[in-house]
Amino acid sequence: MKLGIDPNWLMFVMNSESGLNPAAYNPNGGASGLIQFMPDTAVGLGTTTAALRQMSNVDQLDYVYKYFYPYRGRMDSIYDLYLVTFFPAALGKDDSYVLQTSKLSAKVIADANPGIDLDNNDQITVGEFKRWIDLKKKVWV
Repeated sequence: MKLGIDPNWLMFVMNSESGLNPAAYNPNGGASGLIQFMPDTAVGLGTTTAALRQMSNVDQLDYVYKYFYPYRGRMDSIYDLYLVTFFPAALGKDDSYVLQTSKLSAKVIADANPGIDLDNNDQITVGEFKRWIDLKKKVWV
């Protein structure tokens, strides 16, 4: 694969994020499509979330590729690929790294993703995110 990843990782992420439905839409924030592109991300890729939802899954894969391309060579595991999808700033960080930005507090991120905040402490760490993926993998296999 041109991205240097196991294609099964990508299938897992797309299945987890959208159920492989290119028209998938989350009204809380407007995430859309196979990997749940955020509206600003879609614009940065030269499209919109509305346009993505109208595409076939095959057509949308061009945007999935375009999204991941800048990270090629740095996604060495399913965890890395999913981190790039969910919170790219966490790529390469250690397990204690808390997912937050100067504009989004750890609590806001945890509140929006309660299933990932496994210990219910109002924050999500990289390690916790990896454990969440492991739990999802057990169900997916």
